Amino acid sequence: MEPMSRRSALLFGGVGAAFVVAGSAGLVWDGTRNAGSTAPASTGMELSQPKLLHSVNGRLEVQLLASQSPVNIGGTTVNALTYNGSLPGPTLRVRPGDTVAVSLANRLNDPTNLHTHGLHVSPQGSSDNVFRRIDSGTTAEYRYEIPKDHPPGIFWYHPHHHGMAAKQVFGGLYGAIIVDDITPIPATAERVLIISDLSSDGFGNIAVASQIDRMRGREGSTVLVNGQLDATMTAHPGDRERWRIVNACTSRYLDLRLDGQSLQLLGNDSGRFGMPRQVKALTLAPGNRADILVTMVAGTRVLQALPVDRGAFAGMMGGTSQASAAIRLATLRVSGAAASPLPSPPISTPRDLRSEAITRRRTLTLAMGGAGMGGSGMGGSGTGGGMMRFTIDGNGFDAARIDQFVAAGAIEEWTIVNTSPMDHPFHLHVWPMQVIEIGGHSVETPTWQDVVNVPAHSRSRVRIAFTDFTGTAVYHCHILDHEDNGMMGVVSVQ
Repeated sequence: MEPMSRRSALLFGGVGAAFVVAGSAGLVWDGTRNAGSTAPASTGMELSQPKLLHSVNGRLEVQLLASQSPVNIGGTTVNALTYNGSLPGPTLRVRPGDTVAVSLANRLNDPTNLHTHGLHVSPQGSSDNVFRRIDSGTTAEYRYEIPKDHPPGIFWYHPHHHGMAAKQVFGGLYGAIIVDDITPIPATAERVLIISDLSSDGFGNIAVASQIDRMRGREGSTVLVNGQLDATMTAHPGDRERWRIVNACTSRYLDLRLDGQSLQLLGNDSGRFGMPRQVKALTLAPGNRADILVTMVAGTRVLQALPVDRGAFAGMMGGTSQASAAIRLATLRVSGAAASPLPSPPISTPRDLRSEAITRRRTLTLAMGGAGMGGSGMGGSGTGGGMMRFTIDGNGFDAARIDQFVAAGAIEEWTIVNTSPMDHPFHLHVWPMQVIEIGGHSVETPTWQDVVNVPAHSRSRVRIAFTDFTGTAVYHCHILDHEDNGMMGVVSVQ
């Protein structure tokens, strides 16, 4: 099977018309565990759900322990990085207006911190402040005040300490956040599906990425759903399940397919469409999420990930290989008595910034270039010579430098230009982006995302309302190796 082209992926993903995962060849100790076959046979266990922590009376108190822990993957023990000893970490379920208090204990060998990806919360103090550093052996307190008008959806949390993000997410540090709908959407059942990848070094440890892998963006040799290989899901005909999907891979683009079932996309990332969209596939860049309804049709189907071509750089052959075959993620078995139909989901009215005045327009340029020394990041991080430079507007990341000053309350249009031969998923913290154009293709209906793909040698355009919060945050490529290696900037909203 030929990899999906970058242009095909952007056409699907830009209008929310696809359903994603792209995989590789299986764990290092068994290269065929979940690659290739799309036959309905499966010996996997029932797909488990991460531990669920609900808010009570407007408050959720969470204790997270980040540590190396043994986890069972397909019958093999892997020493992964985990929150509370599980892969993935617990799902945090809250409502608009809630307060979330997190006590994060770092028992890793490296510094870490915590980012609540996609949440529209303050970037200051003990909230979503990625400039904090939590040293090994210490504990830090976080407090998030979720606005009363926060949009519902699926979000996630993961480490964001500069230089460590890719390693720690790849090792297993991630978990989902659900912000509930004020008006519930009728569903027979709900599932969280966190899709991630990893590689083992053959001794049960997470593999160390090579320089080539870091330049390209590491892709693991095994693709997991909720930490499981080839799991099974069961349902009845007519059931309408709500699946909340997170692409927690460090670099991998996902092209998910579930042929033979009826799929409706409620929204992606930080937003909800006015009405659900009937889809057959969905492309998710690293960090993207999807909120879908699956109306079950009798039979056995395979949830699979088709390969996605995200580009390459000259001289980067020999690193982690991108998938050339479909990946079997899970098997869905639908049988038994038919369920009664459920009411249609409620209609919403998403904000459309195209009808509002623009305060300012900016252009940001993402680039990959020749080796450089000094500064921050690879071509940036002081990690030394010979490495490719990853920059935004010609600069590697510097936490002490403000790259963009924005007036509080402004509505801005940003054009993100990608001069490199690889796609880059652009992520802005705190403030969601309305997608206007991806790779020269206009997005006609209001689509809100916090990770927007910028195809190779192309540009994407977004509009941002810098409302509700002031403070300093970051924007970056969500291929986390590229972020760690310098492709990140600082925005100050005052």
